[in-house]
Amino acid sequence: MTLEDYAKAYKMGKKDYQYRLLHGMQPTLQVLDDILPSKGSYSEVPLGLVQIPIDQIVGTKNGGRSSAFAGNFMPILDDHSEFALKWSKLNEAHITEGIRDPIKAYEYMNKFYVEEGNKRVSVMKYYGVVSVPGNVTRIIPKRTNEKENKIYYEFLDFYDVAQINYIYFSKEGSFRKLQRVVGKKPKEKWTSEEKLEFSSIFARFTAEYRAKGGDKLSITVGDAFLAFITLYGYEKVCNKTTKELKTLITKSWEEFELLEKEDVIALKMNPNTEKTPLLSKLLPGNNQRLKIGFIYEKTATSSAWTYSHELGRLHLEQTFPEEVKTCYYDNVTVSTVEEYIEKAIRSGCNIVCTTTPAFVQASVKAAIAHPTIRILNCSLNTSHRYIRTYYARMHEAKFLMGALAGAMAENNKLAYIEDYPIYGSIANINAFALGAKMINPRAKVYLEWSSKKDTDIQEKMEKIGPDYISGKDMVIPEEGSRHFGVFSMVDGQPRNLAMPLWHWGKFYEQLIRTIMNGTWKYDDDLSDMQAINYWWGMSSGVIDVICSQNLPSGTKRLVDFLKKSIASGEFTPFYGILYSQDGIVQDDPHRSLTPEEVITMDWLADNVIGSIPKAEELKEYYRPVFSQQGVDQVKGR
Repeated sequence: MTLEDYAKAYKMGKKDYQYRLLHGMQPTLQVLDDILPSKGSYSEVPLGLVQIPIDQIVGTKNGGRSSAFAGNFMPILDDHSEFALKWSKLNEAHITEGIRDPIKAYEYMNKFYVEEGNKRVSVMKYYGVVSVPGNVTRIIPKRTNEKENKIYYEFLDFYDVAQINYIYFSKEGSFRKLQRVVGKKPKEKWTSEEKLEFSSIFARFTAEYRAKGGDKLSITVGDAFLAFITLYGYEKVCNKTTKELKTLITKSWEEFELLEKEDVIALKMNPNTEKTPLLSKLLPGNNQRLKIGFIYEKTATSSAWTYSHELGRLHLEQTFPEEVKTCYYDNVTVSTVEEYIEKAIRSGCNIVCTTTPAFVQASVKAAIAHPTIRILNCSLNTSHRYIRTYYARMHEAKFLMGALAGAMAENNKLAYIEDYPIYGSIANINAFALGAKMINPRAKVYLEWSSKKDTDIQEKMEKIGPDYISGKDMVIPEEGSRHFGVFSMVDGQPRNLAMPLWHWGKFYEQLIRTIMNGTWKYDDDLSDMQAINYWWGMSSGVIDVICSQNLPSGTKRLVDFLKKSIASGEFTPFYGILYSQDGIVQDDPHRSLTPEEVITMDWLADNVIGSIPKAEELKEYYRPVFSQQGVDQVKGR
């Protein structure tokens, strides 16, 4: 029997050997000694006895045994050799009593290379054993700026708190995100029970994912698992039956395929041009109206953000009185949003707009469950294939307001109050600072965060004494406050200089026109697995700046000139040589940052005084949005 097993293993080895040879790959085992960096550029740390995932054993420490095995660790020596006899005896021992002796191995970049026990590993791989005990020495390379090195150091931090080595990622920041998604604080240790539960659900997910064909994707199983539990919630996934897991994995497959893309988000910078008359491509029958449901986190009387979207909803009804019907649900929370999306769909809504990044996961889940319903979420840099996301290029308005404040400031001190350290908001801060610096090279922007714990903004402003403050973008009418836009404090009262405008009505109008005239489908090319993000600005009229009538005429002319230049595309705020607090960001005087570089900014301009807060520094209320859109890299002083 054992010789028959060797013959089968030999056949598997030869097949793998030929495949690798034909595809220009090394046909035998990888040799650690051949790939290690030069001596002195790494350190060795003994880990003691470790349970080694069998899939992560990829080679041998030295070249002595490499040629005895194919790259899949199956034997390739003749079945009459002494090697074959020893392999067969180990095979028999595994069948009768199990192989218990630990191997000796080295771990490098989360891959394992065997020094003693190659045949034992071969036998256990033949039988599909999940893991093998081994005395392991970890080889740690010096830190570099290479992506793989950065990911490995993130793994080391994660291993320190979790002692888990069987999950790995291909994208930076994933280990930190995993820690957050499973409900752990950044440096919080895992208990034995938590590790057992995680091992169980990860193993069940891996089995179903691979059965579906996951190994054909270029991502790691860890990449897919993290996306899955982020979408459905870790605790809920842990409680799913195997059948439920299989169903959800199948429904979510496009999300996994999207992870293979480097450029996963297709930014649509301007509305599509209408190709046909508006009313010629209405829904079948010409009697069916579009019904659009809006999901609000707060009410229009308590939130300026909700109020601006509510104005957009009303604008839709006024613009399309015969074609569009709308409804809204407010005071919705992260825990109830799924219920309200379902309620909107049951009421006949064929389009649902969720107006905060905190609702993105519920939006994706609903879109997977209802593939005929168009679901959009108001967020930026969100890579989900089943929904479309939308936002506006507010940094264009912030640049104008910064230029205006810089021109008017006498003491060169400006203040900027921001809520969330999320994608887009960092660009807003920097655009304001660059606008101020362009007009007034001595201008400094003091950055404060309303979302930080134990922060008294008023006390901070009194201490700084800025000439002008950039506060909330807008306020609700009932509030009666004038602490919005750019303002100065005169005799204890705000005097407004300018305010930005989110014209969501124009955005929703143009978006609905793309559906009505049939151009929506041109974005939805199923051969292109990119997520679609509408990111419109001044050129489409969804962003504007309203200035005070008391503005000096020369300054007003400057603002008008800059506004027209930005709207026409002749000028962008992030053009030319750019400096951050840490040094030069861009050294080409004739280049503009790409949209992707603007969205994902994690640095602050050199004339900004302040820093980007970490998740643990934020008040509890702000964390759901930060968990979806938060800037991970923290820079500044």
